[in-house]
Amino acid sequence: MVKAIVGANWGDEGKGKITDMLAAESDIVVRFQGGSNAGHTIINDYGKFALHMLPSGIFYEHVTNVLGPGTAINIDILLKELEALEERGIPRPNLIISDRAQLVMPWHILFDRYEEERLGSRQFGSTKSGIAPFYADKYYKIGIQVCDLYHPEILKEKIGCITEVKNMLLTTLYGALPVDGERVYNELLRFGEKISPMVRDTTGFLQKHLKEGKRILLEGQLGALKDPDHGIYPYTTSSSPLAGFAAVGAGIPPYEIKEVIAVVKAYSSCVGAGPFVSEIFGEEASQLRERGGDAGEYGATTGRPRRMGWFDAVATRYGCTVQGATCLALTLLDVLGYLDEIPICVSYEIDGDITDTFPVTPLLSKAKPVYKMLPGWKCDISKIRRYEDLPCNARRYVEFIEDFIGIPIKMISNGPRRDDIILR
Repeated sequence: MVKAIVGANWGDEGKGKITDMLAAESDIVVRFQGGSNAGHTIINDYGKFALHMLPSGIFYEHVTNVLGPGTAINIDILLKELEALEERGIPRPNLIISDRAQLVMPWHILFDRYEEERLGSRQFGSTKSGIAPFYADKYYKIGIQVCDLYHPEILKEKIGCITEVKNMLLTTLYGALPVDGERVYNELLRFGEKISPMVRDTTGFLQKHLKEGKRILLEGQLGALKDPDHGIYPYTTSSSPLAGFAAVGAGIPPYEIKEVIAVVKAYSSCVGAGPFVSEIFGEEASQLRERGGDAGEYGATTGRPRRMGWFDAVATRYGCTVQGATCLALTLLDVLGYLDEIPICVSYEIDGDITDTFPVTPLLSKAKPVYKMLPGWKCDISKIRRYEDLPCNARRYVEFIEDFIGIPIKMISNGPRRDDIILR
């Protein structure tokens, strides 16, 4: 049985907690795209963790964690994350890395940073983790695969060819220092030795365990609205966070994915630039941000304060559609307990016309939210574990979202810990 857990919004939907819960019931957890540019926050008996490279199944000794061929591997960050877990008393996780995955290189991070600086006010809100330059090189066919670490002559030739061009751009376009290719080569050989016990053919591994009927969870990063094909382009990530790509990025047949769990937040938040129709500002945003989650709404990777907004039902319905969601997990419902009334964006006004269809970016940038106001429940619901015990107005809020989107909400998160969950 294969399940995919993905975001239906801009990322930051609280996927870490839901993934952690589902990982406990899985045999294998696979990251299928992205790199260290986003994080999943998990709170468990060991403490609070912000994961970047590692899959969310690392806290369970029975789980095999996989970094699939679609991921962007930053070995330095990966090794530091593993060391940090050991320092906090976490047993060494069972982790395997695809030999076909590609590596985030030092020049990717440099180009990401320098280009954002060059763009100034027009920048895309990158985390400067090297992700866009990484995927550009991957599809330009000048990327370096994990398997190249074990073929030194091929690795050295590749680095020489790549740095010849990259250094010309660094020095002439950005006025920066060139990359020392020999130093990078030697560092990669050392990294290769450190990760070699974890490197294997993960596609073959997954195919074998599919035949054995193992429970496999595919874990996506960010959300549908950050997809480069279907999202708020160009303010997107550079790989597809859609469940449809999970088969490619993990290395399994698409027909094996039987369930797609889309995670949505009970309000909206976003890190980075781009149109955000239901965004709120000032004290209204600060109040929601500071109440949101365990330590407020700040990016798990960057620490940047998230942009805040009310629940955007138009964007969420669209995100669930492109994800192919079979059910929803609604997170952080408890955060809204301080409000007398709760707005839900049910349509957009664009140049005087009303639409409930999610438009392309140029139109989205002009859109104004049209809200429906629902009554708040004005109490703490964080200890409630049965849906029927929720206040009437809380259930009304959930059911309005469910009816508008047209997909059943099967899980409701009402607190930061894994057991703060209501199953319907």
